[in-house]
Amino acid sequence: MAKILVTGGAGYIGSHVVKLLGEKGYDILTYDNLSTGHEWAVLYGKLIKADLADKETLRKVFKEFKPDAVMHFAASIVVPESVRDPLKYYRNNVVNTLNLLEVMEEVGVKNFIFSSSAAVYGVPEKIPIPETEPLNPINPYGETKATVERILRNLTNSGNGFKYVSLRYFNVAGADPEGKIGFAYPEPTHLIIRALKTAKGEFEKLEIYGTDYPTPDGTCVRDYIHVMDIAEAHLIALEYLLDGGESEVLNCGYGRGFSVREVIETVKKVTGINFKVVEAPRRPGDPAVLIADNSKIKKKFSWKPKYDNLEFIIKTAWNWECIKNRDNL
Repeated sequence: MAKILVTGGAGYIGSHVVKLLGEKGYDILTYDNLSTGHEWAVLYGKLIKADLADKETLRKVFKEFKPDAVMHFAASIVVPESVRDPLKYYRNNVVNTLNLLEVMEEVGVKNFIFSSSAAVYGVPEKIPIPETEPLNPINPYGETKATVERILRNLTNSGNGFKYVSLRYFNVAGADPEGKIGFAYPEPTHLIIRALKTAKGEFEKLEIYGTDYPTPDGTCVRDYIHVMDIAEAHLIALEYLLDGGESEVLNCGYGRGFSVREVIETVKKVTGINFKVVEAPRRPGDPAVLIADNSKIKKKFSWKPKYDNLEFIIKTAWNWECIKNRDNL
């Protein structure tokens, strides 16, 4: 079976992909500095605790493991933080990705799957958003993802045989339905997780950032996709590249959206807890609506998401929160 190196495989999305890779029998090596990831989340393969800034270790790992493909999840992902500290985001998301790509080129690894984001679109003109929409990010996080996508395109066009699939995630949520892994960042900013933690009593209240957006109820609308459907898309992309597929950029979303208020009401329904919600000013860098046009990934990969149900997404996340609380993870 093919050897896959997964950067950031101890984090939220990366660990779910590692789980799926392991279940399929792939030989996996996770490379993670554990700044936001967890050793217990890596259910298959070996874990190397190291940083992508450490090029010498990276080079050594590549030469010893000899991967057939790389899946790259190691990135800083918090939009408000990227606005406050853009240099951190360019250093981690761009410079460290360059380190990774340079080592790949040195040792001759040609297959790359990139964890991108709908943030590359900024405020899109078309909803749902097609992959042909211009890249016009409105925050440093989105800028770093768009920058790496341009680098990947240039690498492919250089004629050295490099091929990649860039998956532009919309709002990833939920947890492993088996309850083995889930979201465990120290300071969550995702709406669903913050709402669940408010329901648990970890936060006194949940803030709605902006109620004057040009949407039906004035709050932001997002396309929420279950983390295991994202993981499945990665496996299909991997098989596609290993079979000699050409470079591709694909949206990963369900093609429909829910407002902040709709998500909160669903969380209250799932948990049975009526927690405190307050209105707050808009956050910088938040577009009003982000919904994927997912027709390309469905056609190209015959991708059929299994968990396109907001209530199910929230139920799996709530189940994980309860398990995590019980086991003190």
